[in-house]
Amino acid sequence: MKTPEWLKPAIVGAGVGAVALAILGFTWGGWVTGASASKMANSMSEDNVIAALVPVCVDISRSDVERVDKLAAIRDASTYKRRDVLMEAGWATVPGSDAPSRDLAKACLTALDIDKS
Repeated sequence: MKTPEWLKPAIVGAGVGAVALAILGFTWGGWVTGASASKMANSMSEDNVIAALVPVCVDISRSDVERVDKLAAIRDASTYKRRDVLMEAGWATVPGSDAPSRDLAKACLTALDIDKS
């Protein structure tokens, strides 16, 4: 099949336009691949789960009979060790779980205003 001469510039223009559209869409248009969207969704869901569990951590800390001593130990620890001390206190262990959550401990420190002191 022979392509008419007048159609060739239109085909080349459409190809260049498609490439330009893809480049602009992925750089400035906010387009993402399926893998990137999946990573973002997983990250957001983990953040939401941690945010939902912070009240549980705060409640566990409030009901602990050794709360005063554990809070003092957390405050006395250096800033980068406070999360580990809170995890050892057992406040970052969600009921039904065997191990404490580092992310929950970090969020719990912020909720208890220990991380700022």
